Formats: sequence, structure tokens, C-alpha cells
Amino acid sequence: MSSVSKSAAAVPEHKSTAKAQAFRRGILYALPDWVMIIVLFFVPIVLLVIMACSRWSLLGGNRGTNFPDNFTKVFEHKLFWPSIGFTLEYTVIVTIFLLVLGLGMALIVQESSKWNNVLRTCFLLPSATGLASASLLFYALYSPQVGPVTKILSSLGLMQEGGSVLATGQSALWATIIVIVWRFSGYYMLLMMIGLQAIPGDLYEAARMDGAGTWRIFRSITLPLMKPTIVMCLVYCVTGSILAFDQFFILTKGGPNNSTMTVVQLIYNFAFDSKKDLGMAAALSLIVLIALVIINSIQMRGMRDNTK
Repeated sequence: MSSVSKSAAAVPEHKSTAKAQAFRRGILYALPDWVMIIVLFFVPIVLLVIMACSRWSLLGGNRGTNFPDNFTKVFEHKLFWPSIGFTLEYTVIVTIFLLVLGLGMALIVQESSKWNNVLRTCFLLPSATGLASASLLFYALYSPQVGPVTKILSSLGLMQEGGSVLATGQSALWATIIVIVWRFSGYYMLLMMIGLQAIPGDLYEAARMDGAGTWRIFRSITLPLMKPTIVMCLVYCVTGSILAFDQFFILTKGGPNNSTMTVVQLIYNFAFDSKKDLGMAAALSLIVLIALVIINSIQMRGMRDNTK
């Protein structure tokens, strides 16, 4: 009788030991990820907040706290609001073009066939090019000296001979948008195509048997079921557009007359160009980070509401 009671008492003790060992193994497996998150995410954010609240020059280092002077200087800077307006304008235009073109191209090539496979390859090829490389390529194409674009537009009477596509703010904006659409439309096509292939084919067959046309099928089946994918692409596109830097730095450097100055370019100018003030750059970076968190939270909430 005593041996039976001892063995019964040993079973819970064995289970608790096994649970403790499993818990320790789980902690060990998760430890590298937590270390990377802390080192690469939390530590930079803490450093960013400290810099934003300090008098921190590029060469002089930290010279003490000056909160909220950096934020006041940022808001009062003459290029702050124009850069926000230009960044939002660029974001809206690029987002519309990329989402519409990405979905349209995905609808064209969603069926697997010989010619569709060729089209997929052609659409995806620009995505293999780095953004800086694509910007340099189009910078050469837009060049009045060596590029063909200026000569073609001049021959069509759309611009003066010897002029530059990047000479005015609006033309520079649209020239940059063309680069981004060429570079990223294939990538968004791929994301949209994955969403389209997840829609059951039985729904389309049932709709056709009920006499639904192409537009009705798209409006009633494809678009509603594609909402999670579209919202995900929206998050990617808005975030990437707000953080735009490479293409404008290479093509326009914020010109002409700061008319294509984005928020991230302004951060760069604060830190390394005109101000050499890391405190102001950190303050503006913190403002952009908070704005991105709010915008992405709204978008993700919209995605959750659409999937209910």
C-alpha cells in the first residue's frame, strides 16, 4: 500500500520537472531572438529618445539635455511643413499607382500559361534591380547630355530643347514616381497574385453558373476576398513612401529649390548637411516614427475589421 502511494506521488513530481525543463528549453530557444530585438530595436529607440532630448551635435557629441528645444526648432524650421506636404503628396500618388497596377497586372497573369509566364518574368525583372541602381539608371536616361528622354520630349514639343525633366518640382516629382512604379509594380503584382490564388475557384464557377459577368465577379468576389492582401500592400506602400530617400537623393537631392524635399531627406540634412545637429535629426525621426506607428495601427485595424 505504501509503495503504491509513493509511485502515485512521484507522477506529479515527474510532470512538474518535465514542465520546468520544457520551460527552460523554451527560454533558451527564444533568448537569441530577444537579444536581437533588444539590441537592434529597443536600444536604438532609447538612444533616439535621448538624442532627441539633448543638445547633440555631429562632432561635439552630447552636451546635455535641452528638451523640448529640438522639437521646437524642428516645428519652426522653414522646410518642415513643406517636406511633410510633399511627402504626403508623393505617398498618395505612388500608393494609388502601385496598388492599381499591381492588382491589374496580377489579374492579367494569374492564369498559368506560356505567355503569362513570359509576362510575369517581364513584370518582375525590374524588382531584381536595387533602388539606388534603378535611380542611377533613370538619372542617366533623364540627363539632357546623354539621356534619350529629353530629346524625345523635345521632338514632341513637350519641353524646350536642352531642358531637363528634373528642372521643375512637378516634373521631378513625376519623373521620380515613374522610377518607383517601374521598380516596384512587379513586386506588388506578386503579392496581389498570391492573394488571388488563395481565392477558391469554386466561387468563380458558381458565380458564372448564376450568370454573373466579369465586373460583377470582380466586385462581389475578387475585391472583397482580396481586402486583407490589399491592406497589407497598403501598409508596405505607405510606409516605404513616407520613408522615401534614395530615389530623391540621387535624382534631385531635394531640388530644385527644395521642392522635392522629403521628411527623411530633411532628417539627413539636419544630421549631416546644413545643421550637423543630431538632436534635431533625432527629434524629427521620433516624430516620423510616432506618425508611422499611428498610420500603420489604423491600417492594421482596418484589415482586422475587413477580415471579420
